Amino acid sequence: MSIGEWIAKVDGFIWGAPLMVLLVGTGLYLTFRTGFVQVFGFKHGLKVLFGHYDREDDPGEISHFRALSTALSATIGTGNIVGVAAAILAGGPGAVFWMWITAMVGMATKFASCTLAVHHRRIDETGEAHGGPMHYIEMGMGPKFKWLAVLFAVFTAVASFGIGNMFQANNVAAAVNTILNGHEAASSQYLNAIVGLIMAGLVAVVIIGGIKRIAALAARLVPFMCAFYIITGLIILFKNVGAIPHGLALIFTQAFTAPEAVTGGLLGGVIRSGVSRGLFSNEAGLGSAAMAHGAARTNEPVREGLVAMLGPFIDTIVICTITALVIICTGTYEMGYAKGQLTSAAYETAIAGSGRLVSISIIFFAFSTLVSWSYYGDRAVDYLFGRRAVPCYRWLYVGFVFLGAIMKLGLVIDFCDAMNGLMAIPNLIALLALSPVVAKLIKDYFRRMRQESLL
Repeated sequence: MSIGEWIAKVDGFIWGAPLMVLLVGTGLYLTFRTGFVQVFGFKHGLKVLFGHYDREDDPGEISHFRALSTALSATIGTGNIVGVAAAILAGGPGAVFWMWITAMVGMATKFASCTLAVHHRRIDETGEAHGGPMHYIEMGMGPKFKWLAVLFAVFTAVASFGIGNMFQANNVAAAVNTILNGHEAASSQYLNAIVGLIMAGLVAVVIIGGIKRIAALAARLVPFMCAFYIITGLIILFKNVGAIPHGLALIFTQAFTAPEAVTGGLLGGVIRSGVSRGLFSNEAGLGSAAMAHGAARTNEPVREGLVAMLGPFIDTIVICTITALVIICTGTYEMGYAKGQLTSAAYETAIAGSGRLVSISIIFFAFSTLVSWSYYGDRAVDYLFGRRAVPCYRWLYVGFVFLGAIMKLGLVIDFCDAMNGLMAIPNLIALLALSPVVAKLIKDYFRRMRQESLL
């Protein structure tokens, strides 16, 4: 067995059924432990997001809105376009139902991790926030678990160069090639190099300024790119409004019956494809978003947790559902397209020329992910080696953007994807161990809010 085959096998094992069960199981446990916070706290989370409780003198670096925008810019990406197509091709329309279930329990997971990120964080003498799983593992579970925090930081730093960087740069280069040369044309290395240089320059301009500049870009880019993609999808669904009831019926009926085209039966095809792609889409449980939310300007950890849990709802329940309904209602999932072409083909089938809009969306989504994942990596490097190492990491990250645009990435991506999956294990251990802290914080917060009539 070659090194590449061995890494691919390890990657498949890490992202296999045990991790999915652990991720979803932790989400279910936290859903009950928090008393279904994703239901009763949803409205209050929206009020926090839109600035009802913002105070400039609170500790932290960025607003609730910018923290969520930064986290969303890292999660809204190819998973919402190619990932949904892959789920439907592998598991049929019923896989979408299991993506919804994963998102609902993932809201509780994200609430817990981001609440802990603010509760157990350090604000240094310059006002810079240091939060995230490595900090709440060490501060919440005690110094004897520092090794677990170090593992998380190492996995994060390595994963940032692959899934957060090179994979996204490669997708941007491919999308530009598609826009300029069409789906059938071979990729131009000359064009890839130009795209890589431009992207590397743009990423450098943003990330050298740290979280404040990253968050400022995300706050402008995320609403625009979401609106751009959602409006286009809604126009297509409006044109196919008569097919929506049938499309929804397929999602619900095939969620519990495996179509003949699905290999592996119900668990192997429908549920597994829906759960895995749902987790890939919103990253709930990996702990990445907690680093962005840990920089939020607030002295109420629960408030930031409530804002953070809106992420899986926006990412998976809204955006992925629109993608899925466009694919199902146009019937293109039955026409033999590959997963990388299916969403574009569905849009093109509905409105001539709109397939290029999918490629444009990929460019926006992937670039925003590039920028935000740099922050996750630099927080991990800061934890491992201190502030002096962060500038070196940022410039190295910029160099990998160019490499990602021009290289064939199979081996690199499989290795970094494995690191991405391994991030979840230390984080989930901490969430389960610290769940009593989360439950206590949420109980105390809502008690005080009721007393002060601020709900």
